[in-house]
Amino acid sequence: MSIQTKNLYDRLQPAPKNGGFRMEGYWVWCGSVIKGEDGRFHMFASRWPKHLPMHPGWLVHSEVVRAVSDTPEGPYAFEEIVLPARGAEYWDGRSTHNPHITKHGDTYVLYYMGSTNPLADVQPGEEFGLTDPRCIVARANKRIGIATSTSVFGPWERRDAPILPTRPGHFDSFLTSNPAPVIHEDGSVMLIYKARQYEGNVHGNMMIGAARADHFEGPYRVVSEDPVFPPAKFHLEDPFIWHTGERYELIAKDMDGRICGELHAGIQAHSIDGLTWHLSDNPKAYSRNVRWDDGTETVMGSFERPFILFQDGKPTHLFAATADGAGGFSKASHTWNMVVPIASE
Repeated sequence: MSIQTKNLYDRLQPAPKNGGFRMEGYWVWCGSVIKGEDGRFHMFASRWPKHLPMHPGWLVHSEVVRAVSDTPEGPYAFEEIVLPARGAEYWDGRSTHNPHITKHGDTYVLYYMGSTNPLADVQPGEEFGLTDPRCIVARANKRIGIATSTSVFGPWERRDAPILPTRPGHFDSFLTSNPAPVIHEDGSVMLIYKARQYEGNVHGNMMIGAARADHFEGPYRVVSEDPVFPPAKFHLEDPFIWHTGERYELIAKDMDGRICGELHAGIQAHSIDGLTWHLSDNPKAYSRNVRWDDGTETVMGSFERPFILFQDGKPTHLFAATADGAGGFSKASHTWNMVVPIASE
């Protein structure tokens, strides 16, 4: 693709109120969409049952699912569980999350975060929070992996090891998650990811790393000894990247609002090599203040995990995980994956 996709924020159109994907009885998050071989649009998303708190319930009981729609806007209808729980002995055996679907040649490549723990399931009515041993173990076991298939309908081949393990003594010593890949025409990959490091026996702030592979099957190698966004100036998560034909572009969640001027809104940056990043002239990529197609506006409690759908080399729709409420996961009563059309340049 040869586009630059500048000023994404100014190109966002009113969002369809009845679009996207939601499920009764489940928290829904992490929407990632691709056009399948059937000509329909397939969303790979995360869900976990509502008998758990929204956060941190995903750490122990999230599963990647697939939903489908005839149009990018939706609404999307649930079809199947793609990456179910498969046992504590697997690195991704108890939770799959952060799906990012892409394709190279005739192979669909599903990047995701997996985790495991050897402890009991959280039962309905049982309290579960950040200090629960199951949460602590599951968070420390977060790793990035891939599953592949020659059909959007599967079957999906999962790997017995993650593609991006942690590295003792480095900024990614505690966990790796939130994969944001670009697979180039030759099969090589630039992978931007979220990491945390051990600080004593707990974790530090979120940081953004970069890895490369000569082929999407790996091996993947971290290509920056330091986070690619200096932690003293940037506190980011939820990266999404693409390549314009000339450079990489990135959008990500601004954790404290220092860059874009709005708490938990999005920033936009660009890079030639994926290692040295520069903020765009207008660094704000998206806002929690959503304009709907019925003329109303809502400040969403959350607007996260951005994903851009490209069609014929052009960005056409921004997907985001969203929540109602006053802000913060604990105040949400409903979550879903919404979609915002993007105007052409």
